[in-house]
Amino acid sequence: MNKTELVDAVAAKTGQTKVATAALLDGFIEAVTESLVKSESVQLIGFGAFEVTERAAREGRNPATGAALRIAAKKVVKFKPGKALTEAIAGE
Repeated sequence: MNKTELVDAVAAKTGQTKVATAALLDGFIEAVTESLVKSESVQLIGFGAFEVTERAAREGRNPATGAALRIAAKKVVKFKPGKALTEAIAGE
């Protein structure tokens, strides 16, 4: 599902216009992004939690040449699904 399909699905479920739903989705994405940039976690009870973690620097290999290279440390976003989402996917 891409963003357009998500907007269509949410608009159909809520009875809102696609324009209003797209604006809401854009606002949601912007708010989550701002929180994660500040290294704050975002918890949506029943759905899951987004959090920023630090990935340590490590040694890697160039797959084409096999040469060793250094992969720099960086921040990454992790998502941990909530119990309700996990159960819904499992079909419980």
